[in-house]
Order: sequence, then structure tokens, then C-alpha cells
Amino acid sequence: MGEVDGVRYGTRQGRRVLVATVLGSGMAALDATVVNVALPAIGKTFGAQVAGLQWVLTSYLITLSAFILIGGSLGDIFGRRRVFLIGVAWFSGASVLCAVAPTLGVLIGARALQGMGGALLVPGSLSIIEASFIPDDRGRAIGAWSGLGGVATAVGPLVGGWLITAVSWRLIFLMNLPMAVLVLAASRHIPESRDPTASRKVDWLGASLIAVGLAATTYALIEGPSPGSSTAVVAVCAAVGMLALVAFVLVEMRTDVPMLPLTIFRSRQFSVSNVVTLVVYAALGGVLFLLVVDLQEVLGYSALAAGASLLPITILMLLLSARAGQLSQRIGPRLPMTLGPLMMAAGLVLMSRIDANSSYFTVILPALVVFALGLALTVAPLTTTVLGAVDAHQSGIASGVNNAVARVAGLLAVALIPPLAGITGAAYTEPVRFSHGFHTAVMIGAVLCLAGAIIAGLGIVNPPRAAGGPSEEELAQGPVTSCQLDAPSLGSGPEGSA
Repeated sequence: MGEVDGVRYGTRQGRRVLVATVLGSGMAALDATVVNVALPAIGKTFGAQVAGLQWVLTSYLITLSAFILIGGSLGDIFGRRRVFLIGVAWFSGASVLCAVAPTLGVLIGARALQGMGGALLVPGSLSIIEASFIPDDRGRAIGAWSGLGGVATAVGPLVGGWLITAVSWRLIFLMNLPMAVLVLAASRHIPESRDPTASRKVDWLGASLIAVGLAATTYALIEGPSPGSSTAVVAVCAAVGMLALVAFVLVEMRTDVPMLPLTIFRSRQFSVSNVVTLVVYAALGGVLFLLVVDLQEVLGYSALAAGASLLPITILMLLLSARAGQLSQRIGPRLPMTLGPLMMAAGLVLMSRIDANSSYFTVILPALVVFALGLALTVAPLTTTVLGAVDAHQSGIASGVNNAVARVAGLLAVALIPPLAGITGAAYTEPVRFSHGFHTAVMIGAVLCLAGAIIAGLGIVNPPRAAGGPSEEELAQGPVTSCQLDAPSLGSGPEGSA
């Protein structure tokens, strides 16, 4: 794998490598969660309709989803440190453009550029740790990366909410700049690494096709239900999107070095796990996108209060993800991956009780806790099942594919769920109408989670080693999972895979 002489955990160099990688990946995770909280303020600044707010999120997810696998390949070829730092600089520059955007269109374009930068830095952060630390210290380093990233994600909405309330939503994008400076300062201690076996061919055609396919399809999904949209333009975009996606599959079947090797889906366990990822993360992304808006526009929460109200999800994920991973190792992933989405569905049903008069402690908090318990029970077993379903040499591409699937799920959810729930036009400025649509949206999310539970129950197979329980060494080491929560809301993808 082109590994350099290893860095030791606990040394000065090891701490600086962790600082750089945690802050680098944390930029993307923090930015995503804070942007959700800022959507109502952004909408008021530009007089945007719901479709405009959808584009603020989806423009980022389109480019991130399309190029994240390419980003990992570029790091293997040209140097993981180099590509990671380019991603940090790119993401920071795009963040400045977001902060000074004079129009909604410029903001949407800058968000797309942010996604391209994120596609370079997100896969690089974990691969740097895997390539830099000696094998005996790698597990501890990944655990520290995961935990510290989770803490950063938890703090982000609070700081961002305060900035939005006290000053302006524009400052949330400038939060990335001091983090980028620290990353660049610590980066000189990161040893460079490459994969000498990696092909130097990059599947730019595949990346371009998937980007066009996602963008055109998303346009049709968002703009189709919007008042005043052109039926002809929507139809053309839908056709172009579908043709591009079909062409992408054909190209990936024929190219020598595909960004998405379709042969990996021959594993039933891998395929089923990714279908579960798709439906569960669609529910997560779509509902939490609307929840922060509902809290502000229907219940009258400030941006700070709305961000703080979602902390129970982050805290429970941090506390319980590793334990859920250990449970999955002991009894197998099938039961946790079945019960977890069922609990998420129950939490979403409880959210349908939220209205303008709801008390946080008697209505909102119980729903969030039940939902978070289900999410914690799902994520770690899902991530470890994806990685365990393929050979060790395919673990990198497997985690990348699962990461991309989670982001595409969020993209489709943000595009589809609002119009399906009747949330279009200026609905977010009409509390009664938005509240009614939110209730429909959470029930759609509950149905998606129920589907995920059924798919996992029927399709996931416990590996033979689970029947007799894990070895003492496995129990002592525990699972390597990530508690980082990412776009489009509090949890958009398994990050060692958010």
C-alpha cells in the first residue's frame, strides 16, 4: 500500500497528524450540519422558495457524491497528503465564496464547489491515518479520529446557531478558515504516502457521467413540482439524467479502471447492506432537513435553540455506537440492523406529534431519543457489515461506495420528500402549511425505515463467527466505527466509510 515508516500514537507527530485529519474531515461534517440550521435565515435573505433551499443542500451533495470515489483514487496515485491539502484549500476557498455570495445562484454554485473540495479531503483524512500510523497503533488512532470528529460535529451547530442568531448566517462558512489554517500548520508533520500498485488512469468519464446524471435528475425532481417551472425543461433534464446514469453503468462495465467496480455488488451481503443504507439514510436526510426548519418556522426556535435541540442525537451516537458495534460482533448484524430502523421509524412516528404548541421535553425530546437509539443501533453494524462483506483488499472501495450511497440517499431525500409532502413554493414561511407537510414527511421517513428493517431482516446473513461470539482479542479491541455525522444533516453517511 506504499506505507511510510509508521507514526506512533501519543507522540508529538502522531498528535499533529490527528489534529490535521480530524480538523480536515471535521470541516466538511461541521459545515453540513450548520448549513441545515442556517436554511431559514438564508431563505429570508434571498427571498428563496423551498426549491432554493433544496438546491443549497443538493448542489453540495451532487458534486460530493459524484467525485468522492475519484478523490480517493487521486490520493492513492498522487499522494494522500497532497490531495488532502488541495481539498482543504479548495473547500476553504469555496467557503469564502459562500460567505460573500450576493445571490442565491452564486451561493448554490459555491456550494457545488465545496462538494468538489470535500470529495478530495473526506476520503483522504482516514486514508492518511491508515497509511501513517504503525499497525499496532492504527486502531487507537482511528478511534481518536472518530471520537474527536464526533465532538466537533456536536459543537458545530451550537457555535453556528449562535453566529446565525447574533450576527449572520454568512459567518458559518467563515468558521472553516481558522480550521484550515490549523490543518495547514499541522500538515507538515504528515508523511506522504501513495499506493504504488494503483493504476494511474482516472475514470474521469465515469465521474462526469454520474455528476451529469445526478444533477439533471435532481433538477427534474426539485423543479418539477415547483410553481412556474417549465414542463419541457423538466422533461429534458429527466431524460438527460436517466440516459447519463445508464451510460455511467455501461462505462463502468467496460472501462479497465472503473471508479465503481460493479463486480463488488456480486456479494449479496454487500448489496443488501447498501440498499439498507439507501433507504435508512434517505429517511434520515430528508426528515432532519425539514426538522430544523420546522423548529424555527413553526415553533419559533432561534437558530441556536434549533441546533442545540438536536444534540441528543449526536450525544447518543457518541455514547452508543461502539457498544452497538460490539453487540453486532457478538450476535451478528442481522438483529441490530433490523431493530435499529424499526426504532428509527417509531421515533419518526413520534415526531408526527410535533406542532406549534409542542413542549420540547414532553414531545420533541422523547421522539429524538427513540430515533437516536435506533440510529445508534443501526450505523455501526451497518458499517462493519459493509466492510466485512468483501475481501480485505476491497475494503477501501467498499467503504467509499457505502459513503457515496449514503450521500446519494440524502440527495434524493432532500429532492423528493418535500414535494411528496406538499412542501413547495414558499411553504416554509407559512407555519400551518409547513407543519402539515412536516407530519407527512416524517411518516414517509417512517415507511422508509420500516422498509430498511424488512430488507435487513430478510437479506442480511450473520457471518459464521458471530454464532460462537467474537474472540477475546476482538472483544478487547472493539469495533472500528465512526461516530462522525455528516451531510446533509446530522448523519449522512458512515464516515470511515458521515
